[in-house]
Amino acid sequence: MATRLPEAPKVGMVSLGCPKNLVDSERILTKLRSDGYALSADYAGADIVLVNTCGFLDSAKEESLEAIGEAMAENGRVIVTGCMGKEAEVIRARFPNVLAVTGAHQYEEVVGAVHEAAPMPPNAFLNLVPESGLKLTPRHYSYLKISEGCNHRCSFCIIPSIRGDLVSRRPDAILREAEKLVAAGTKELLVISQDTSAYGVDIRKEPRMWKGEPVIPHMTDLARELGKIAPWVRLHYVYPYPHVDQVIPLMAEGLVLPYLDIPFQHASPAVLRTMKRPANEAKVLERLKTWRSIAPDITIRSTFVVGFPGETEADFQYLLDWLDEAQLDRVGAFRFEPVDGAAANDLPGAVPEEVKEERYARIMEKTAAISAAKLQAKIGRTLDVIIDEVEGDGANARSQSDAPEIDGTVFLRDAGHLKQGDIVAVEIEDADDHDLYGVPA
Repeated sequence: MATRLPEAPKVGMVSLGCPKNLVDSERILTKLRSDGYALSADYAGADIVLVNTCGFLDSAKEESLEAIGEAMAENGRVIVTGCMGKEAEVIRARFPNVLAVTGAHQYEEVVGAVHEAAPMPPNAFLNLVPESGLKLTPRHYSYLKISEGCNHRCSFCIIPSIRGDLVSRRPDAILREAEKLVAAGTKELLVISQDTSAYGVDIRKEPRMWKGEPVIPHMTDLARELGKIAPWVRLHYVYPYPHVDQVIPLMAEGLVLPYLDIPFQHASPAVLRTMKRPANEAKVLERLKTWRSIAPDITIRSTFVVGFPGETEADFQYLLDWLDEAQLDRVGAFRFEPVDGAAANDLPGAVPEEVKEERYARIMEKTAAISAAKLQAKIGRTLDVIIDEVEGDGANARSQSDAPEIDGTVFLRDAGHLKQGDIVAVEIEDADDHDLYGVPA
């Protein structure tokens, strides 16, 4: 007689915020799946809904509260986790019937809350999960978190109060995870943390053996080893410390993608001091020139805040002039927004909202023009791209200059024979402000 397995409780997940939160969601789901829980793609089929919140900005908090409200209305059995979990009283004041509230990267507490709210029927056949874990991204790329927390105390940021000081993962554990991801189909590893260039400062005297050789917990050593594992390795959230110079030769060698995501935030020395960030913009310009001489195709992406308290028109013009000289490839901008608990809230010189909007429009116009010129220069070149999606005879891809979700797209024609995850050479035929158009070479 056939054995009838008990039906496993189903868990739904709403994941908000940055890629670091996405990795947390993947870890939680992987653990729950290994415990035998099934996954639900909609509210109706879920026994429990997890909402992994973002709490970086007040607007992000409001989005998180809206997501919790929707989950409560559609399902009613909701567990809240993530960055906003630190403000449990705010969540419970609005939604007193949520089942549990936990903070950022409190995996055991989240899993424990699920076990309590929807107990798992005991059965060995239900406890199945792929060795690489469960992913919320496409099979061909994966985010790889190398540390938690941050040692900086930027005046506009509350991340350290949410996630604590920097805690680095062991290099051998990171490399082992990378190998599993690649074995499961990952072609591109996106290295993330709060401060990737600070990786290992807390465990720098604790090298670990990997493949018979010691690996020092340092960004350069880790990047070199990752480059031996995955076809593409992309570095995000890199602060421009002096030792970042050591990574550029790895890009020239092809071990690491010639791409750096550096959150400069501003260029004016006065604003950077108020932000409590290093005010060495002149040295950065010199280093950018050196990096480009070593790895000519290097792409520098960054983000900037406009309308920070005390930012004058002269400060903003300084930023625009600096961008003219820096010629960054990819730029995002944000209007300053007070965040509950951030020191910047108490700074004098609040910038009026209409001025923020006007400056935001100017910086986006400036950076779009720089991007357009850089992309025009790529017409006629042959570039390697990774295929994200194939539709009919066309495909959406990304070049080495494009991270998923935040940068541009390479739109391909005559590409119906390709598959998601393929890395192929394409000839660039056209460009606009942010995207490229081409055909397989």
